[in-house]
Amino acid sequence: MNRRAFLWQGSLLTTGFTLMKMSPVQAKKLPFSAPDPDLYRLFKDPATIHRPFVRWWWNGDKVERAELARELRLMKEAGIGGVEINPIKFPARTDDMGKPSIQWLSPEWIDLLQFTLKEAASIGLTCDLIVGSGWPFGAEYLQGEERSQVVVIAAVKVEGPQYYEVSPFALFAESDPAVTSVFPGRTMELMSVQLAPARLERMDQVIDLSAQIPSGEIKIDIPAGKHVIYGLVKVNGSMEVINGAPGANGPVLNHYNEAAVKKYFHRMSDAIQKQIGPLTGRVRSFFTDSMELEGANWCADMMAEFSKRRGYDPMPYLPFTMFKTGAMGNIFDLNYGAELGPELKDKIERVRYDFDLTKSELIRERFIRSFTDWCKENKIQSRVQAYGRGYFPLEGSFDIDLPECETWIKYGIGKEMSDTDWRIGRAYTMINKYVSSAAHLKGKRHVSCEELTNTDMVFNDTLEILKVAGDQSTISGVTHPVFHGFNYSPPDAPFPGWVRYGTYFNEKNTWWPYFRRFTDYKARMSALLQQVDMFADIAVLPPVSDMWSIFGAQNEPFPGLMYPAWATLVWESIHQNGNACDYISDEVIREAEMKEGWMHYGPRKYHTIFLIRVERMEPATVRKLYDFVAAGGRIFCIETMPDRSLGWNDHVRRDAEVGSWVSKMKAFPERFILLNKPEKNWISWYRDVQQKYGITPYVRIDNPDPFVTQVRYQAGKTEMLLFINSSTEKEHRINVDVHKDIAQGRQSWVWDAVTGERWHIGAGSSQIALDLGPADARLLVFDREKKGMPWKPAPTGGEGLVVSGNWRTEFKHIDGSVKTVELAGLKDLKDMSEWVNFSGTVTYRATVSGEGSRLSWLNLGKVAGVSEVTLNGKNLGVQWYGRRIFALGDAWQTGKNILEVKVATSMGNYMKTLKENPVAQYWTNEKRKDQPIQSMGLIGPVTIY
Repeated sequence: MNRRAFLWQGSLLTTGFTLMKMSPVQAKKLPFSAPDPDLYRLFKDPATIHRPFVRWWWNGDKVERAELARELRLMKEAGIGGVEINPIKFPARTDDMGKPSIQWLSPEWIDLLQFTLKEAASIGLTCDLIVGSGWPFGAEYLQGEERSQVVVIAAVKVEGPQYYEVSPFALFAESDPAVTSVFPGRTMELMSVQLAPARLERMDQVIDLSAQIPSGEIKIDIPAGKHVIYGLVKVNGSMEVINGAPGANGPVLNHYNEAAVKKYFHRMSDAIQKQIGPLTGRVRSFFTDSMELEGANWCADMMAEFSKRRGYDPMPYLPFTMFKTGAMGNIFDLNYGAELGPELKDKIERVRYDFDLTKSELIRERFIRSFTDWCKENKIQSRVQAYGRGYFPLEGSFDIDLPECETWIKYGIGKEMSDTDWRIGRAYTMINKYVSSAAHLKGKRHVSCEELTNTDMVFNDTLEILKVAGDQSTISGVTHPVFHGFNYSPPDAPFPGWVRYGTYFNEKNTWWPYFRRFTDYKARMSALLQQVDMFADIAVLPPVSDMWSIFGAQNEPFPGLMYPAWATLVWESIHQNGNACDYISDEVIREAEMKEGWMHYGPRKYHTIFLIRVERMEPATVRKLYDFVAAGGRIFCIETMPDRSLGWNDHVRRDAEVGSWVSKMKAFPERFILLNKPEKNWISWYRDVQQKYGITPYVRIDNPDPFVTQVRYQAGKTEMLLFINSSTEKEHRINVDVHKDIAQGRQSWVWDAVTGERWHIGAGSSQIALDLGPADARLLVFDREKKGMPWKPAPTGGEGLVVSGNWRTEFKHIDGSVKTVELAGLKDLKDMSEWVNFSGTVTYRATVSGEGSRLSWLNLGKVAGVSEVTLNGKNLGVQWYGRRIFALGDAWQTGKNILEVKVATSMGNYMKTLKENPVAQYWTNEKRKDQPIQSMGLIGPVTIY
């Protein structure tokens, strides 16, 4: 065999270590709890608690004991470690088989909950319990001020001179917010009416017409010129719970009403525990889904609280701080209403910030604190997606035991990593970096994630796509996934069963027999990462305060706009070039300690801070930044430097303070630096910054690529680097030089999360060559262990033969039919009219001559689906992502060899053909869910070498 012809799968070829030119960056040893002394044991055989959990939708609460028990065991066998019990509205278009719904919190429902908790405990599964049902939670029994409220505006453009009449009804219709789930019992109230010129320079140009509201009609003599009529409208009962189950539907709870919040929590726990006793020890956590309040911003004392906290009355300005409210509470018309002159625009932006700040403070004090206190009272952990529209994206997760973010499956993952659109190619959402950074800042290793949420690729999500999305989730800081999700669905339900949402985790899925391999992979990663600390010595400050000022708070994790649009590309480029960072906030800066060139906060410390287009800051924040720079730290300001304060009250004096501290920092030009953003290629931009300013990477990557990124972990004397390749189509070869802080005095290893095995590379102080196949990941571990099996990666090619000719092929369809045909060659099934709509398992058989050959490896080439190989009756294993290379071992023989390749295909192409199946059509053929035809089968070429 010609060894030079080999390409090495995941090869790690040791050469001389390339010395760093810049001064080393010392890694801080974080004062977290001591790691388990045998990390590899935890990794190889992960405990059940570290396995992936699932969101378990109790569809319509149409649940029965026998089926609950069956599904728990089904999930256990599939490698699931726990369930989030999640009652939810029964899916539309679905046959409920005449099964009744059990009312949430009824005695019958609580009995079923108790049964489920006992059954789960008996087989070692952990249970979480969602608060309420659907999102945001609420209930039919909520009344008056207990219901969510939103204040919005109507802006009617008119031109005078003319006499004009407008009714409250017309203003209600114009202002009506486009919420996802409208509460039919909502009411509207007109709070104020004002007339303003279309170009508004001063507030004394505004005419208040509110005195006419009680008459039921507003009569206006419009002066000459263009004007805008502003109606400030309060909607009581502003939205209904999205997909609430019976008993937990109705109006959404007012999260700003502390008494209502506490009443809601205690009503739930009291009802359950009065009947079945304490939940302590039986429920791990109470869960709150993302606070998608869709713009809710009001309670009875909102203005009183604002005046008390901010020092002035906002009501005259409030209508002018608002934009047109669209779907999910996001703004969609920045030109709605009057055009503001520059001085008034500045004032309105300051009031807008003050309003969002006040709302966020009330959410923290009245909702989050009430929730965490309630969890502590019940001795149950809190698990929260602490974000939405109008809350602190970073600090929101500080007080949560199990902070949670979101990772979604979207088209484009594995195919493209856009350098201009932060959404394309990323499974992690923009909130993940905030949530994981919050955990790091508070010394928490458990970062939960609603993972693999899927509304775009249902029935087309392969295990390979799940892996790419899951690996990206890990890179964003996640250490434990909660898969989204598992549908309660009786086995005799009409195909494809009861599908509320998500990735089709179901025994009827074609890849279900192989799903355990994916959960084992995820379990090993979680078991390890929950014992170690993600490293970062660079801090990044996103311009949240600027965004609140200019546009108002956005709906996270899917904001109507990202400010700036390139914000996430900053942290990505840092990691792609061998450094690592956390997000921070103004509050974190103010509470940090600055000394010896480092910013210290809790267990973290940072030598460099990047400000992303930050223009507005509190004087106390800027002063702390000055202390940081004066002590030897370095700040990079991307695009802008801070030049004004936040909020309105006493802003002139505070603006001057900001300017003074910024001027003092400019006296350190080598440490307070203004950078321009690149037009494209953020990877090259950051690499240039590294080289110009001497930012030392802990791992130098010779050929960085948008698809390839990394993170670093620490545990005592053990160091780890995780590299991933997010492309499902391309391999990437890179050489990495590991900094001496990681490598010196240690041995380097590959730990394989797919198999649980580890292999010895050699001395840590070496250059390492990484050959990352499609959808590949490589976990490098540096420790003191010296003995172990050497790393011998599988070659991707070599001298040998190509398997050609006819293939005897069996198509076993999920509908139960079986057909056998002879194929003249291998081809993508989507390009074959007879098989484009197939779904199931295809078995390809070929006879291969082995006379005079000494062959060791089989490479299937391109495969769309999960592949399993048998040679001469001996199973060679399963490959479910990336390169499909199999060791032949002793299965290869001289003479005739019978090769059998099974491929489990995706389901989507078939589901599109089921025109009489409303569930299949909804998820694959209708509107934006009209999915493209997918590749399937063994495509090849198949080689043996």
